[in-house]
Amino acid sequence: MAMEIFVWKGDITSIQTDAVVNAANSSLAGGGGVDGAIHRVGGPKIMEESRILKIKKYPNGLPTGQCVLTSGGQLPAKYVIHAVGPVWKGGDYQEASLLETCYKNVLQLSSDRAFESIAVPSISTGIYAYPKELAAPIAIQTVLDHKDQFPRKLIFVCFDQETKDLYEKILNQSGVNFKEGISSL
Repeated sequence: MAMEIFVWKGDITSIQTDAVVNAANSSLAGGGGVDGAIHRVGGPKIMEESRILKIKKYPNGLPTGQCVLTSGGQLPAKYVIHAVGPVWKGGDYQEASLLETCYKNVLQLSSDRAFESIAVPSISTGIYAYPKELAAPIAIQTVLDHKDQFPRKLIFVCFDQETKDLYEKILNQSGVNFKEGISSL
């Protein structure tokens, strides 16, 4: 069974899936944007689990492109996949490769855990300043390259209408059937 792809504009902390992806920083300590919102809404359990992971496994920080799993705390999602995307430095520092690796690792972890549904933000396009028009094709192509594995449902959660329109345009150009919104989850 192939993956179903959804595009939704909304608050990633409100969506009920097996996992939500957090656009995390390497310290796993919460921050701004999606990262701050997930930690704030998810509550202290996520922060405590992240702190323990950092101390025990990643004392120098989670490397860019990698991801780790915590519980969902008080979120509707059961788990949080904390993924560290690249900071945009102009495009000459392997940002595209690192972003692709980040999405691949999220999908691999989802497959390893047999997650049926995950919600994914536009990683690195907020505070890390990766241009949306360059990041979205990488996200979409990486997902399409792995669409025959878990998760069964992937929701691209867009913060604003501009990002949602961009994802829909690229998916349409790719000839991909996708669903708007999340009512059919």
